[in-house]
Amino acid sequence: MNLVIDSGNSSTKVAIFEHERLTEKHVFTSSSELKSYLSNAKATNAIVSSVKEDMDEMLSWVAHATHKIKLQHQLPLPVTIRYSTPQTLGLDRIASVCGAIQLFPAQDTLVIDAGTCITYDFVDAHKNYPGGGISPGLAMRFNAVHTFTAKLPLTKPMEYPELIGSTTEQCIQSGIVLGTIDELNGVIERYRIKYPHLQVILCGGDTSFFENKLKASIFACPNLVLIGLNCILLHNVSY
Repeated sequence: MNLVIDSGNSSTKVAIFEHERLTEKHVFTSSSELKSYLSNAKATNAIVSSVKEDMDEMLSWVAHATHKIKLQHQLPLPVTIRYSTPQTLGLDRIASVCGAIQLFPAQDTLVIDAGTCITYDFVDAHKNYPGGGISPGLAMRFNAVHTFTAKLPLTKPMEYPELIGSTTEQCIQSGIVLGTIDELNGVIERYRIKYPHLQVILCGGDTSFFENKLKASIFACPNLVLIGLNCILLHNVSY
């Protein structure tokens, strides 16, 4: 049994895998509840990825695991990192491309993580990961328009905004939502020109917002990072 921990900015996702099969998933916002769960989890192997929490401390809460691993770029991985500055590479980006090769082995794949930022990560059919791109996420764009202007209001995304807004709020919704959709479609098209048999995976907190709005055929996988962490764990346990 494998225990996978993905600690983000606002919550921590924990999953249990039986080899490659996801059997449980929990989301924690309380450190005390997380500690209680981890101390009682019956897992043989454990891996943690965190953007801000102490990974050693979190692994110390996992009482029953024999093998405990922190995700780092130096760790043996099922992909070959070709990124020029791997020490600056986000751990979630590493995990997502590892999840991609488990879902679509031997296939050129673009992972789009639509979260706080929108990240684009490409892994080729030979498991080489050269990098991708980063742009502001949907909420960040709405906040930026309000924060960096004197009079524009803070508004929220609308599922299907009008092309021509007739109020300031509608204009912001049109510009940001439709502009972000066009960005996603444009980036996918650029990759498809270069890699005609490209598979596209969409994950992240805004997956449900975008999955039915894109022109290209995509595979929506909200649990991709968890799958990738488990893939890395399996790779190291048998390494």
